[in-house]
Amino acid sequence: MHRSTASPTLPTGRTLGLSLALVSAFAFGGSGTAAKPLIEAGLSPLHVVWLRVTGAAVALLPIAYRHRDAILRRPGLLIGFGLLAVAGVQACYFAAISRIPVGVALLIEYLGPPLLIGYVKFVQRKPISRGAAIGAGVAVAGLACVVEVWNGLSFDALGVLFALGAACCQVGYFVLADAGRRGERPVDPLAVSAFGLLIGAVLLTVFTRPWQADWSALGGSVVMNGHTLPALLPAAWMILIATVLAYLTGVIAVGHLSPPVAGVVANLEAVVATVLAWVLLGEHLGLPQIAGGLLVLTGAFAAQTGKPAAVKAAEAADAGSAPDAGSAPGSPERVAAER
Repeated sequence: MHRSTASPTLPTGRTLGLSLALVSAFAFGGSGTAAKPLIEAGLSPLHVVWLRVTGAAVALLPIAYRHRDAILRRPGLLIGFGLLAVAGVQACYFAAISRIPVGVALLIEYLGPPLLIGYVKFVQRKPISRGAAIGAGVAVAGLACVVEVWNGLSFDALGVLFALGAACCQVGYFVLADAGRRGERPVDPLAVSAFGLLIGAVLLTVFTRPWQADWSALGGSVVMNGHTLPALLPAAWMILIATVLAYLTGVIAVGHLSPPVAGVVANLEAVVATVLAWVLLGEHLGLPQIAGGLLVLTGAFAAQTGKPAAVKAAEAADAGSAPDAGSAPGSPERVAAER
């Protein structure tokens, strides 16, 4: 039986991780814009998220079959990823965008990176880079501008609550994606994505009862900012780009970046979603929301430019001791610290 181990053919490095994180953020950013016309056409938010996750799971079945032993070797990890990083975050997010603007829902969801940094720092008791901490703080300031907290959160309260639920589930996305490559039985990130989506689809099927939905809406048309187009077009984009591509690149990126850094860089998704919702859905935001989006961008930049804490520790150790087998440039310990 095929062993589901980390792929030795993938190039490594911070640059690759950042590139993949950016691709993932841009891909994820189009999900709400593609989904909202389907919701407005008559499908419920939960049925749309079921369509998204199940369609992606079907597309990744060949990968799941190739790494079929992963579910036996790390069942808890894959079930948790499917429950939180797939079913939980998507269901909460889609419920949120049915009540509040796409950009606002996603920017609230990206309170996840600060929550993630707190989890890593105080629960896992691991060091975090100064850049990631500063980036998270700047991102929170941007989020405060987007929701205009000085007006007492004038947006729909239940929609904001759903978006905060998505933020909590997002922490599980980064933590579990990072945990998959650790331990004595690492799981290929492609397998984490494929089985996570498959398990998420099963869970959503139980709770959403897709057989009760009126799927005839997919055979009709939807309206985006006054323009009519086939409903299958945004559905296909939502499944193949905003889910399959987004999850594959995102989970791999976490393996090359620390979870806090990957989480803050992923804030770019919120900016992409806001711009797309503005252009394609006509959801115009005011000056405070635009300023908040710029702060989110600044936070993402600050997070990815700072040196990881592990690298700083390795450099400090090298400065205080002569080179030996344990700190040689090519040693496993040194390579691990640099990653």
